[in-house]
Order: sequence, then structure tokens, then C-alpha cells
Amino acid sequence: MKTRILSIAMAVVLFTGCESIKNSNKQQRGTAIGAAGGAILGTIIGNNVGDGDNQTEGAVIGAVVGGVAGNVIGRRMDKQAQEIQQELPGAEVERVGEGIVVTFDEGSGIKFATNQSTLNAGSKATLDKLVSVMNDYPGTEILVSGHTDSTGDAAYNLELSRKRAFAVRDYLVEDGIASSRMAVTYSGETDPKATNETAEGRAQNRRVEIGIVAGEEMRREAEQEVKG
Repeated sequence: MKTRILSIAMAVVLFTGCESIKNSNKQQRGTAIGAAGGAILGTIIGNNVGDGDNQTEGAVIGAVVGGVAGNVIGRRMDKQAQEIQQELPGAEVERVGEGIVVTFDEGSGIKFATNQSTLNAGSKATLDKLVSVMNDYPGTEILVSGHTDSTGDAAYNLELSRKRAFAVRDYLVEDGIASSRMAVTYSGETDPKATNETAEGRAQNRRVEIGIVAGEEMRREAEQEVKG
């Protein structure tokens, strides 16, 4: 499991409703419009709070609580990340801030046929294993983020990343994860993880990322634990 220590300031989140989406450009609307579920994540995405190498990491960082309660949440996330890595040894699992980012590229369990957004049996089996861990942590919220490589038209890739992200999100709901815990973003080709100049790099960019943060329930539990 890849662990990253990030020095971050406490994010102060002010919810401004739909205006941030109305005033954004076309690409920004694409990355925010799916944020229907998850009170914490919906606020963060809608207000572009957080910083990181990509939008999933940025959302996870934006959900930081900080202080002693944040330390409690961090320990729970350590345990959850270890369990995910044990269940899915091929996935890239990172502890980021007080949350987790799980990345599935074409070589690590979630694969789509060219220009398709339907999950195959192998991809569903991978998600089943992830769900088995996430159900043990009902106080978390989950961000599903879709990405493509740069092959083809940018607008087409944006729509394809949306369809793939929602395919994963819908299967997680079907598999028992409450839709109220989840938000969705999608970036098409604009958020590459590797170079698009090689076949290997493009395979890494055709990916789905899962961000996991403390939701309101876990935050309350952490605060109560601190108070004793």
C-alpha cells in the first residue's frame, strides 16, 4: 500500500448551493454535476475545496477534519485501507490526508471494452470485494471518479468518463451501498495520471478512482470519542 504524508491546512467549507455549478464552465460542470449524494463530498466538490494531484485526491484532502478528532478518523482509515489492500492486492491504495484513494486502471480489476461503459463479470467481482470492506464502515462517504485517455474527441471522452463513473456508482448501489453516501465526478481526458504518448500510459489513464472520506456519522463518532 502506498502511503503519502501530506501537510495540509484545515479546509473551511462554505456551502453555496448550485450557484458554483451554474457559474462554472462546461468542463467544470462535467466534473461537478454528478455530486448528488454525500453531504460532505457534495459540498466540497460544489465549492472546489481542497488541493491535490487530481480531483479525487483534492476532494479527499478537502474533507479533512483536523485536530484530535482527525487523528481518530485517520486511525480508522488506516485500518480500512489495509483491509482494502488485502482484498484487492492489484489496486493502488493510498492514504491521503484523513481519507483513502483507491485507483483501478485496466490492469487492476475494473476494465471496460473500447468505447463501452458496461461492467463485465470480472469488474463486478472486484467491486464486490470493495463493497465487503466499505459496508463495515457505514460512516464514510464515497466518491467515484471516471477518467479516460486522450484518444479521440474530448467531448466524447468526457461523456464516456461520465457513463463509466455512473456504471460503477450504480453497481455499488445495487450491491448494497446507499446512494446517499456517494458522489460522482468525471473528467474525460483532462486529468491524466500518466503520459498519453505511450500505450502503457494511456492504459493507466483509462481508470476509475474511489475516494473515501469521513461522513457526518463518522465525524460525530470521532468527536464523541475525543470527548470521552
